Amino acid sequence: MGSSPCTGRSKRAQFLRAALPCLALTTLGNAPAAAQSLTPDLFNPNRGGFASPETLPTRRTAGVPQAPSDALPALPDPSADPRKARERPAASRIGQVPTYGLPAAAGASGSGYDSLNRKRQQSKLYPGQPKPKRAAGPGSPVPSTAPPPSTLGLPKIAPPPSASANKSPVPAAMAGTVPGQPLRRRLKADDDPFGAVGDYAGSFLIKGGLELSTGYDTNPARLNKPVGSPVYVVAPDLLVVSDWERHALVADLRGSFSGYTNNMPVTINGSASPSPVEINRPDFTGHVDGRLDVTRDLKLTSQLRLRLATDNPGSPNVQTGLQKYPVYAAYGTTVGFDQTFNRFQVAAGATVDRTAYTDSKLTDGATSSNDDRNFNQYGGVGRFSYDLKPGLKPFVEIQGDTRVHDQAADRNGYFRDSNGGYAKVGSSFEFSRILTGEISVGYSARNYTDPRLSQLAGFLTSGSLIWNASGLTTVKFFTDTQIAETTVAGSSGVLVRTYSAEVDHDFRRWLTAIGKFTYGTLDYQGQNRNDKTYSFESNLIYKLNRNIWVKGTLRHDILESNQPGSSSQGTVVMVGVRLQN
Repeated sequence: MGSSPCTGRSKRAQFLRAALPCLALTTLGNAPAAAQSLTPDLFNPNRGGFASPETLPTRRTAGVPQAPSDALPALPDPSADPRKARERPAASRIGQVPTYGLPAAAGASGSGYDSLNRKRQQSKLYPGQPKPKRAAGPGSPVPSTAPPPSTLGLPKIAPPPSASANKSPVPAAMAGTVPGQPLRRRLKADDDPFGAVGDYAGSFLIKGGLELSTGYDTNPARLNKPVGSPVYVVAPDLLVVSDWERHALVADLRGSFSGYTNNMPVTINGSASPSPVEINRPDFTGHVDGRLDVTRDLKLTSQLRLRLATDNPGSPNVQTGLQKYPVYAAYGTTVGFDQTFNRFQVAAGATVDRTAYTDSKLTDGATSSNDDRNFNQYGGVGRFSYDLKPGLKPFVEIQGDTRVHDQAADRNGYFRDSNGGYAKVGSSFEFSRILTGEISVGYSARNYTDPRLSQLAGFLTSGSLIWNASGLTTVKFFTDTQIAETTVAGSSGVLVRTYSAEVDHDFRRWLTAIGKFTYGTLDYQGQNRNDKTYSFESNLIYKLNRNIWVKGTLRHDILESNQPGSSSQGTVVMVGVRLQN
């Protein structure tokens, strides 16, 4: 198939349009052609092409003003003060070549990384403003803004009513909302939020209390055949503590009076009752301790003490046919010193004590003298301890004394003047405030002037332990050994050992339960009499506030004796209130 005439004419027209411009250029160009020479400017990487601006053939001469676009813009000076740059009028950017990028450390402020290592400016705080917390550094966990998993999908809990309740207005200074007010110092947590606060009198802190209770005792006289009576107890106490930088003075006074509305029978089974008719009993224990700081390592110590009480119900020392219990007073003093040599400590003191009984009033109106039971005691005690390590301080204690009675012979013709003492070893310790206390063991002996009285000797224990089992439970353990005088014919004395355990538990800060168990032995040496005592006691204390407590007590006492007709039991139920300040 051949091409059409139109197609041929189109091809010829395209050829002519391409050939005519080439012919015109060939005719007009008379200059000879030359190749471009290779110069170092071709490899110069400056703006403007292969040649530098100074060698451009079209750059303006010195007499002709150049346009702003012909000059290269200068980079900003990093060391220049940006404030001075702001003071100059801004130049027009029309026709200027734009500059991209920022100089080093141009965006550094008071914080962050500064490549020029310039000193940062610390922000000034107005008085009372809290210091801001530092930002979390590398490796710190990112705080999560999501709610805890336990609250996802659960409705929001409304705030407690106490948070939105109508409250009495508080001054701004007390609430801490005054602008510029320094932060209030947070008070130390109160370990006993319902304890007595006390009052200051000068430099002395005084705390006082009064406990009033009433109840019923099934066997107040501890007879073999119980005879009960309602009972009331009045128990005041006073504590005075000095608040001095040096020296110290402490007075601790505690007393009680137990009154019974019923009297005991005068005779039992046709014979005189071993119990008084009136069984009211006072009890007082008080001591005043003083310390004089001579130097850092030398201290002078002293103590005044007083004990006012009666014989225990059921004791063989109680006479038959009494109208009421005779009261005795044991008072004395100790004067000594306490010297520290680095870790070694020496404490010693001289003691003087006296025990005196009132006359016994009999049921027939007569009186009986108790002068044969009165005696003076002179002695001394020394203690040597070494601070082995923090919380552990072993010691050795030695004591000796002489007892001289007002009458050489007692009512049974025995000469009871004696010499005795004890020696014991132990340690005081404190382990992380969980277990604190002191415990010791030793041996005690006493020799009498009368050869018919055998030596009174025995193993002794003494200790006081406090175990903080938890924040709500405290366990206490106490043990003690004493040598007491007696009027039992043929007996040298009484070796009294007491062991007690107590558990205190706080159900709430205002509700406390106390359980106590006491076990004791009374060994009348030379008479072959042994008594055992058991006591189970529980208390429930409800603390209304710091000044008023309500207390309930339930106690059961058991006395077991190897002598016929001397055992007894009794239960006491008491309810009372304590007032304190």
